[in-house]
Amino acid sequence: MTVRGDFKEPARCRPDLVIGREELIGAAREQLARGGSVLLHGPAGIGKSTVLRALASEYGTPARTVLRCSATESESHLPFLALADLLGLVLDEVSEKLPAAQRTALESALTGRESTLQRDALALRLAVLSALRALAAEGPVLVVADDLQWLDSASAELLGFAARRLGDTPVQLLCAVRTEGQEYDRHLRASPPDTLAVRLGAFSRAQVSALLDHRGYTGLPRSTVRDIHHTSAGNPLFALELGRALAENPTPPRPGEPLPVPTSLRTLVLNRLEMLSAEARRTLLVASAGARPTVALLHAAGRENAEAETAQAAELGLLATEPEGPAVRFAHPMISAALYAEAPAQERRAVHAALSTAASDPIERARHLALATTGTDPEAAARLAEAAALARDRGAPSVAASLGLLAARHTPADHDPGADERRLQAAEDAITAGEVDLARDIAREVLTRATAPADRVRAWMVVIEAAGQALGEVDTVYPQVLADAGDDPRLLALVHYQLAWRALVVEGDFAEGRQEAAHAAELAARAGERRTELLALSFQAQTEILMGHPDGPATIKRALKEPQLPEVACHHNGAGAARFRWLIMSDQLPEARSTVSALLREVRRRGMVESEVHFVRLLAETELRSGHCGRALDLARESMRLARDSGIGEVPSAVLASLAEAAGGDVDRALALGREAVELAEQAGDQMYISRGLTALGHAQLVARDAEGAVHSLRRVRELEHALGINDPARGRWHGDLAEALVRTGEVDEAQELVAGARAHALRLGRESVLAVLDRAEALVRAARGEQEAALAQLTSVQDRLAKLGYGLEEARAAFALAALRGGRPGPTSYDEAARLFRRCRALPWLRQVETAAAEHPVEPNTPSDTSEGSDGLAGLEGLASMERQVAALVMEGATNREIAARLFISVKTVEATLTRVYRKLGIRSRVDIVRLAAGRRTK
Repeated sequence: MTVRGDFKEPARCRPDLVIGREELIGAAREQLARGGSVLLHGPAGIGKSTVLRALASEYGTPARTVLRCSATESESHLPFLALADLLGLVLDEVSEKLPAAQRTALESALTGRESTLQRDALALRLAVLSALRALAAEGPVLVVADDLQWLDSASAELLGFAARRLGDTPVQLLCAVRTEGQEYDRHLRASPPDTLAVRLGAFSRAQVSALLDHRGYTGLPRSTVRDIHHTSAGNPLFALELGRALAENPTPPRPGEPLPVPTSLRTLVLNRLEMLSAEARRTLLVASAGARPTVALLHAAGRENAEAETAQAAELGLLATEPEGPAVRFAHPMISAALYAEAPAQERRAVHAALSTAASDPIERARHLALATTGTDPEAAARLAEAAALARDRGAPSVAASLGLLAARHTPADHDPGADERRLQAAEDAITAGEVDLARDIAREVLTRATAPADRVRAWMVVIEAAGQALGEVDTVYPQVLADAGDDPRLLALVHYQLAWRALVVEGDFAEGRQEAAHAAELAARAGERRTELLALSFQAQTEILMGHPDGPATIKRALKEPQLPEVACHHNGAGAARFRWLIMSDQLPEARSTVSALLREVRRRGMVESEVHFVRLLAETELRSGHCGRALDLARESMRLARDSGIGEVPSAVLASLAEAAGGDVDRALALGREAVELAEQAGDQMYISRGLTALGHAQLVARDAEGAVHSLRRVRELEHALGINDPARGRWHGDLAEALVRTGEVDEAQELVAGARAHALRLGRESVLAVLDRAEALVRAARGEQEAALAQLTSVQDRLAKLGYGLEEARAAFALAALRGGRPGPTSYDEAARLFRRCRALPWLRQVETAAAEHPVEPNTPSDTSEGSDGLAGLEGLASMERQVAALVMEGATNREIAARLFISVKTVEATLTRVYRKLGIRSRVDIVRLAAGRRTK
C-alpha cells in the first residue's frame, strides 16, 4: 500500500473504537467495495474521525494508493495546504505525465510561488484532475480527507472540481466533515456523484456504557452512566471526557448535582461565553441549576432581565433558538453542565438558595435547599425526606433515591429517624428504579456501621436483591443474615423468602423453593408483615404452577386476597404476575394479554424499571403465543434494550428475544441470542434459566433445520427439568419441538415415548394447546412409520384445535406439516394455505421454509409423494411404508442421501435409517438393487 499525506497510516482499528457504528460502517464498507465514495458527517466529537480511520485502514490495500489530508482550523487560511498534503509526495511521480502548463501551475501552487488559483485557474484545476488520473492508471486511488470544514478554500475548490469529473476513473473519496443538521449538502455537491452520505448520530445509553467499559472506566453506577449519557447527549467524545473526569475525581458529585466537567470540554463548549455580559452569565447559571428552567422561574429567582439575557445567549448559540414555549433550553446539555462546573462553589450555593424559594415544585425546592446547605441540618433533612416520599408516590423512585441520600447526609447523628434509616429507604428506592449498583453501594455502607438487627437485615436484603439472578455470588450472605435476624419472625420471613429464591435459582430445587416460600409466608403472617406474606405466597404459587402441583390455583387465590398492597400487586414477583402465568399456561390468551398490559401500565406509572423489563417481555410472550410474530418481535427487542440499558433481566429477555427472532425475525440472530442466554445463565449459576435458554436455542436450531443440534439442546432441557421437578409441559413447551427433531433424525421410538410421557401430564393438568402440539408431533411419528392416513387425519384435527385456541403460529405449523405430508398438492392443506397462515402471523423464517419446500416439490402428476396403489415404479412394493416408498422413489431418480433429506425435510441420518429398513423388507443389499427391482417390476 502506498500512503501519502500529512500523517502516518494508523494501526489496525480496535473494535472498541467503533462501538455502536456497526450498521453504518457496514453500509460505508459496501459502498467502498462497490467503488463508490463516502462522506461521513455529524457534529463535533461524534466519532467521524474514528470511523474514517477504521474504514481507511480496511481499504488501504497494497495495490491501492492512499492520499491523505487532515485540516485544522488554525491552518485553514493557508492556500493550497491541503493540496500539498495530498499531492506533495507524489509530485515527482506525476509531474512528467502532465502537460507543461499544468505541471507549472501545480508546482507553483505546491511550492508557494507566484501562481494562484485565480491566475492559472484552468491549468491548475486540470493539473489536479490529471494527477489523480495518472495515479489511477497505476492502480486504484483512495483520497482520505478529514475535517473538510477546515480545508483551505483553494484546496477545497480544486478537490471538488476533480471529484465531479473523475467519471469511471478508479479514484474514491473517503471524507469526514463536521456538520449540524443537514448542512452536509454543500460538501456533498463537491463530491463524486455516487457519494454515499453517512450521518453519525448520538449513542444510546447502552452504547455509552459499552464505550466507557472499553476505555477502562468500569464500575460506574448505572445512575452515573445515565447522567453521562444525558449530559453528553450521546456524544462519544463528551461521554469519554466525562468518564475520565469522574475516574480522576476522588470526590463524586453530590446527589442532584451536575457531573464534573473537565477543562477540555469547558473550553470546547464555552468559547462563546466570554461574549456574554456578567449578568447574562449569572442568569444562565441559574438556568443551569434548575431542573426545568423557565423565564418565570428565572424572574422568581431574582433575574429581572431574564428575557433579554436569554435572548442574547440564544443569539450566541448557547440556548436553543427554536420555539420552546416558556422553557429555557440549552443548545446542548454539556453547556449547562460546563456553566455549572465553571462557577465557584459559593456562587452555586447562592443560586440554589434562590431556587429553593423560587421553584414551585416541593421536590425541586427541597433539592435546592439541600444543595444550598452545608453540614447537617434537621430541617433540611426532614424536607428532603418528605420530598423523597412524594417522589416515590409520583412514580419516580430514582429521584426518591437521590433525595433520600441527600436527606441522610443532612441528618445529624443523634436525629430520629437516623441517617441509616434514610439510606436504607434510598437503597430500596434505587432497587425499584433499577439502579442496582447504587443500591448495593448504599447497603454496603450501612452494613459497615449498623448494629440494629432490623437495619442489618434490610441492608442484606438489598445486597441480595441487587445480585439479580447471580444469587450464587452472594451465597456467603445467608448465614450472616440469618444470624442478624435471630428469632424475629418479621426478619426471618424476609430471609426465608430470599432462601426460596436461592433454592430455585442456585440449587434448581422447586420443591425446596416452594417449602421455603410457604415458611416465609407463615412467618410473615404471624408477624403481620403483609408485604412479605404477599410476595412469599406469589412465589409459592408460581412454583406450584410450574411443578404442576394441584395447590397452585388455590395458592394464587390466597395471594390475591385482601388486603392488597398496590406496590406488591403490580410487582413482577407479585400475585398479578403469578395469575398471568397461570392464565397463559391455561390457554386463556386474551385474559393473559389484558392482565399483563394492565400490570405494565401500572409499573410504568410508578417508575418500577425492573418490573417494566419483565412485563414487556411477558407481553411479548403472549403475542408470540397468539401468533402475532411482528408485534412480539418488536416487544422482545424493546425488552432486550431495556434489560441491557438497566442490567436487569438480561437472561429472560434474551430467551424471549431468541424465540421471537426465530418466529418472526432472523434465525441467525435467534441462534446467537439463544447461545447468549445459555452462557449468561451458566455464568450466573441460574439453573432455571439454563433450561429456558436451551429451550430457546433448541427451537432456533429446529427452525434453522439443524435437527441434530435441536435434539442435543432439548435433551439437556429434559434432563434439567426432570432434576428441577418441573412436570407441567406448558412451562417451556419444548416437548413438541424435541419430538419433531427426533423424527427428523430417525429416532422415532424415542419421539413416541416422549409424546406419551408429556401427554399424561398435559391431560392431568388440562393443557389443551400442549395436547394439540403433542398430537402434531405424534402425527409426524405416524407418518415416519408409514401410517399416512392416520397422520393426515390427526394433523387436520390438530390444526382445527389450535385455530380455536388462538395459537396462530402453531396452527400454521400444523398446516405446513399437512402440506408436506400431502406432497404440496392443491387443496385446503397445500403449501399455499400454509404460506397464507404464516404470512398472517408475519412468521418470516417459517414462510421462507414453505416457499423453499414449494419450490423443491412442484406438484406434478404421479410424483413420488403419490402413495396410491396405481402409481408407477414402486406400486408393486406393497411391503414399504409411505416414507420408505418416497425415499426409494428418490433413489430410483438417482438422488443422493443428502438430496433426499433436503427434499423430504428430514435428516441424512433418517434417510440412512429408512434405507436400512427398505433393504431389510425387500431382501436386498444396496440402492442399486432398488433400481433393478423396480425396473424389473415395470417390465412385467
